[in-house]
Amino acid sequence: MPQCALRVELVRHTDDPDAAVALAARLCYAKADFEALAERIAARDQAAFVRGVMESGHLSTAEHASFTFAVEGVSRSLLAQITRHRIASFAVQSQRYVSMEAGFDYVVPPAIEALGEQALARYREQMERMHRWYAQWQQELGGAGEGANEDARFVLPNACATRMLVTMNARELLHFFSLRCCMRAQWEIRELAWEMLRQARGVAPTLFAAAGPGCLGKGCPEGTRGCGRPARARERFERMMSER
Repeated sequence: MPQCALRVELVRHTDDPDAAVALAARLCYAKADFEALAERIAARDQAAFVRGVMESGHLSTAEHASFTFAVEGVSRSLLAQITRHRIASFAVQSQRYVSMEAGFDYVVPPAIEALGEQALARYREQMERMHRWYAQWQQELGGAGEGANEDARFVLPNACATRMLVTMNARELLHFFSLRCCMRAQWEIRELAWEMLRQARGVAPTLFAAAGPGCLGKGCPEGTRGCGRPARARERFERMMSER
């Protein structure tokens, strides 16, 4: 049963997301029909306009651009967190229909890995032990199959890896990034959020130009609960900007 690592790929997105947002925003104030608006948008760079729309807080227009990410090598613990973002669509590998009889991949927290090889070996042995429990319950419940899997899975750990397809519109992504890129976010979902942001910015640089943790703006929205390390978040954001 191998230890796994986060893998993220932006597999689908609205064609020219910045232009889609520009079209939605201009429609609100234009007498022209869609064809005329589309021609106007195609004829001129819309970056400054979209930037102004985002800065004005006219974020409903960003809901017309959507992004779909394939995510692998994340824990069921992360799944419980990300599905709290309700303005999103998820397709998740089922532990009922997919048997773990041959073993399961798992995520190792960096803090445990940092304790050294002895601690890591103990953690791996615990994963193996839980797989043995799972396999035993499968057999007692009738063997590998939907009926056995759905109850045997109760002994699987939060560390058990899963894969999912996640779709969010740009407005929800902006909200997601503001919360989950924060240094106070749990480490696994924070790494996922930063990688999603990097890839989203690659196809919609203006739309996500200022996306990231709340401390990139006027100040930490967490108030007295802040991490006290906004410089680290800003440094990471600036490093990502320089990699364009």
